[in-house]
Amino acid sequence: MCGFVGFTAVDYDTETNRAIVKDMADRIIHRGPDDEGFFVDDDIAMGFRRLSIIDLEGSHQPMRNADGTVTVTFNGEIYNFQELRAELEALGYTFKTHGDTETIVHGYEAWGTDVFERLRGMFAIAIWDAKRRRLVCARDIFGIKPFYYQHDGARLIYGSEIKAFLAHPAFKKELNREQLPQYLCFEYLNDSQTMFKGVHKLLPGHFMVLEDGQLRTECYYKITYKIDDSKGIDEWADAINAAFDESVAAHEIADVEIGSFLSGGIDSSLAAYCMGQHAEGVKTFSVGYDIGCEDKLAEINALPDFDIKLNELDDSRAFAEWAHLPNFETQVTAEQFLDVVPAEQYHMDEPLGAPSAIPLFFVSELARKQVKVVQSGEGADELFGGYWIYHDQYEFEKYFRVPRPLRALGGAIAEKLPPFHGRRFAMRGSGGPEKSYQRASMNYMWDEIPNVLKDYAGPCKPWEWCKPHFDEAAKQDIDVITQTQYVDMVSYMPFDICLKADKMSMAHSLELRVPFLDKKVLDVALQLPTDCRVTDEHAKYALRVAASKLGFQKKVAHMPKQPFITPLTVWLQTDLYYNRIRQAFTSDAAHEFFNVDYLVKMLDDHKSADFSTVEGRGKLKMMRIWNIYCFLTWYEVFFGESSEKLAPKTQVA
Repeated sequence: MCGFVGFTAVDYDTETNRAIVKDMADRIIHRGPDDEGFFVDDDIAMGFRRLSIIDLEGSHQPMRNADGTVTVTFNGEIYNFQELRAELEALGYTFKTHGDTETIVHGYEAWGTDVFERLRGMFAIAIWDAKRRRLVCARDIFGIKPFYYQHDGARLIYGSEIKAFLAHPAFKKELNREQLPQYLCFEYLNDSQTMFKGVHKLLPGHFMVLEDGQLRTECYYKITYKIDDSKGIDEWADAINAAFDESVAAHEIADVEIGSFLSGGIDSSLAAYCMGQHAEGVKTFSVGYDIGCEDKLAEINALPDFDIKLNELDDSRAFAEWAHLPNFETQVTAEQFLDVVPAEQYHMDEPLGAPSAIPLFFVSELARKQVKVVQSGEGADELFGGYWIYHDQYEFEKYFRVPRPLRALGGAIAEKLPPFHGRRFAMRGSGGPEKSYQRASMNYMWDEIPNVLKDYAGPCKPWEWCKPHFDEAAKQDIDVITQTQYVDMVSYMPFDICLKADKMSMAHSLELRVPFLDKKVLDVALQLPTDCRVTDEHAKYALRVAASKLGFQKKVAHMPKQPFITPLTVWLQTDLYYNRIRQAFTSDAAHEFFNVDYLVKMLDDHKSADFSTVEGRGKLKMMRIWNIYCFLTWYEVFFGESSEKLAPKTQVA
């Protein structure tokens, strides 16, 4: 696990380019504090920061082939590199190192861009092909590892993190303001764009080639369902256990100690359990909260019709004890949670309003004190059907039997009426699955955007941003639930889930591996019938049966899907949070982008919300408040006064 940067050498002389690429690499030293390396010539500048995991003394990057015509920088891990190495040795290639990077070097020599589809692992790769004077870059099929770029004529700037671009004097830093509605509706950007104008993400399963100033991208892998109805739930559970256990074993390859995150839920518990079966003394790491607000919590928990669970430490402790796994834990206070937001948004690069990123930040800090690598449970929900939105689509699929014109009319009427029970359902059900896809319980609905954004005429149509994904899924002739899982896998998972997993762990120089996001596990998931994933009563049905077959406690194997809940809903009612967020909501930046009166009223309503009634709980707007606060914090870090310290250090003529 590492980080790289680079750019085409079209603006400055070689000496200046060396200084620039060094400054860029220094900006991401947290991704690789163990080593650095550079390659600069008249065409390209490449920089690298290394976190040594495999072949600790060798495998320095940038790595070149024997005649210096291929130069590689690579971030990630290739879990089948030994098999590929044997294949390449049979073709006559000689290896000088014992790591996975050299497999990419010779693999590109042997197979060209076909090498990418042969790789099993997580990766972002940049290859300079001197013979053809072309730059070839690729990203893994899940989007586990980040890759950003800005292309402007002959100039291409690329790297693992956008903050490194700020060190390049020719980088054009501009806010991509047009993307704010999308951010507010989804909490992330649903395509290749970022909030920096002109900066894009290389899409998962794609590679790009820059040659003669022309940039082209190509998809080398598409997620394709191949449903197999011939097996029952028990057979699928066995297939899942076999594939996942093999994946965990493959993900354990390292020359350093590996641990595991443990939340107490089924996903991380499976990863930790399988590791524990392969080796003794596997360390696990958990995070919880020193919540405070005891009176408020007691009041809420005493309510007969409302249950709120804010801490998972009891579950992780119980599972660790049952599985005989050493467990280490940390607790986050309200002050720590709030104070870390600027650092969190800095490391994120893109504004992300997911509160779960912050506990991930702190548990990564805890784990890094003892290990360099952890495994985690990301991806299980998307592959095996764990999110509540799949149950939503289960209901919408029935509603879609109503003729579309009638649903459209009902939605249009509902949108013009004041809030009532079922209003959002009618609005979301007024079109196809792309319209019902929006996670309305978490983010702003499209009719709210003109109220929130200043001088926004609209109309806001978030379904247009995700419709291309649904159109692609529909070509596979799969049901609405499966289409939604596909869309999550190509958007929500790489642009939200994997983004925060990578950035929060690498902020502490910790490699995070995700064994659910593996080609062999995916192959099983893509064969599962829908009723083995989602039913009216179950989520991740086959995965839960798989856990039961391993002897998991019923509490874990059949625990209802819960988000990684934070106590933020309660904290936002305290003066500490209210005062600081109100200051942000009335700042100059807030006045530039938002209708401040609307923001303050939303914050006031939340502070005064009464948990004891349905009407009172309707005033709770935690996610909406947090999304905007995170954006304003991110904006201050990268565009406000705080951004002055991020200016380029290299002086150019």
